[in-house]
Amino acid sequence: MAIDPIQVLQAAQRPIARTPERGARPETTLLIAGATGALGNELLRRLAGSHRYAQAKVLAREPMQDGLRGVQTVLVPPDDDPRSWPSVQADVALVSFDPPRLYHDRERALWAPAPQQLPQIAAWLRSCGVRTLAVVQPHAQGRLPEALKRGLASLDEQSVAALGFERLILVRSAQKPAQGVRGSLPQRVAEWMLSIARFMVPASEQPVRAAVVAQFVDVALRLAPHGTHVAAPELVWRAAQGNAEACEAAVREWLLGGA
Repeated sequence: MAIDPIQVLQAAQRPIARTPERGARPETTLLIAGATGALGNELLRRLAGSHRYAQAKVLAREPMQDGLRGVQTVLVPPDDDPRSWPSVQADVALVSFDPPRLYHDRERALWAPAPQQLPQIAAWLRSCGVRTLAVVQPHAQGRLPEALKRGLASLDEQSVAALGFERLILVRSAQKPAQGVRGSLPQRVAEWMLSIARFMVPASEQPVRAAVVAQFVDVALRLAPHGTHVAAPELVWRAAQGNAEACEAAVREWLLGGA
């Protein structure tokens, strides 16, 4: 029997039926603040393409044409206090502080939060109905004491935890020490003599690839139970040392104790 070409075209245009993942809620809406930089781009690509969200929204400060299927840009006012922004419905939110790459035109149009805006953006997200919030907040190596790497490290994070999110996930990613500003000859000699310390940074403090951090966050959003969960830099590094199954196993051990 001959096949009608019109029926073939209509069938090709129909959405593919996908079996929902266990624990997934395909009706939920994801909102991303800070889809810039290498990390923000990986987070957007992985989460928006996971098919676990009915829609993904990205905050932008300039009008732009949506280029990704299922991703909608939300234009926000040029206001330093996000708490005055109009409400946007969302269930799950992600905040990333990776700065935009200036040679990417798309990233220049997106809204990128500053670290000091965390309490304001979190309060706005809570008013939008967000129940789950993930914050990817890099910290420079050596700035956090060991105890704070696994707990709330500042009053800002404590205020966010007090907003009443059902699930709050804080992911800390280690950074290499920043290069110091060159000064006088004696200062440069002293820096050269102390440069050996840069080679003594533990491997667990070295930065990991953006794709690995995005995978870590994706798994954490899927598995995290109610409550506040803080991922120390060493945990992220250990999860990045194997394949996808090893990463999920590390996150499961962290959040569920291997259950």
